[in-house]
Amino acid sequence: MSAEPGRGVQPAANRPGTAPERYPDFFIVGHHKSGTSALYEMLRRHPGIFMPDLKEPRFLASDMRSRFRYEREAPHPETLEQYLALFEPARKAELVGEASATYLWSGSAAERIAEVSPHARIIAILREPADFLRSLHVTFVRGHVEFETDLRKALALEDERRRGRHIPKRSRLPQLLLYSEHVRYVEQLRRYAERFPPEQMLVLIYDDFRADNPGTVRRVFEFLGVDPSVDVGASETNVTSRTMRSHRAHDALDAVVLGKNPVASSARAVVKSLTPQALRHRAFHATRRHIVTAEAPEADPELMLELRRRFQPEVIAASEYLDRDLVGLWGYDELD
Repeated sequence: MSAEPGRGVQPAANRPGTAPERYPDFFIVGHHKSGTSALYEMLRRHPGIFMPDLKEPRFLASDMRSRFRYEREAPHPETLEQYLALFEPARKAELVGEASATYLWSGSAAERIAEVSPHARIIAILREPADFLRSLHVTFVRGHVEFETDLRKALALEDERRRGRHIPKRSRLPQLLLYSEHVRYVEQLRRYAERFPPEQMLVLIYDDFRADNPGTVRRVFEFLGVDPSVDVGASETNVTSRTMRSHRAHDALDAVVLGKNPVASSARAVVKSLTPQALRHRAFHATRRHIVTAEAPEADPELMLELRRRFQPEVIAASEYLDRDLVGLWGYDELD
């Protein structure tokens, strides 16, 4: 059995001498910064749904192999057995799902999902491209995986990054720094439409989710075939409000917290011996908030207009593909 995620995987039901295994009945495939985390949290509160604690398994995307794992990060499954183990706690009557927001971006995930779970239901969420890319960039900068704090300059680096240059050392998935490729919505949706019938696909719009959180979730419940009357509460979509002020300050603070060198380790030991844990945590987060991070800058109107003009053809194509007036909804009919 291949250890490469999703490649050569055959459903257990088709393998002689094996007991049936639980593959997901549905997948939240993306995008990032479009409400996928909020939707994941709400769906897993439903008594008829099981979703593992690990969001973003990414196992069925063979082109989403991380270059490394952070010290404090939960390990992602690297074998089929590890992946299937995520769903073992599910009760027989529960629907099983997973949420990997990179599956929509991935060029291989749709095919792998169709191989192992051809009857699965697919959920995607789309967001207005310019605002989406700005939010994604701020998140990457804040997460220390993007060193270029200017979005315009980060976009200009795409060609170089395709050649493997100017890749931040902490970027586990450098392909995600090719920002413009995230908003090839029609191309991404077609990969799934080629493998799944329309009744197994649900494409949500981020604006609808934010405007009517409960109503959108009820629609998802109906799509999945679980009781839509269950009240799972609301989950606010994650609005990016802060960014990285100083990567050097982040590294210095991280060194003290984790004791990554002898001096930092000694400092950490002294701080730990003299202060209670709760106080240390408050001090750490206060320091990080005021020194390491800063309020995200206001969007550059000129750049946002440039991006809207650049991606207008994609928005028009997505509108036609989905038979939904995204051009009007997102204001692409009012560009100068």
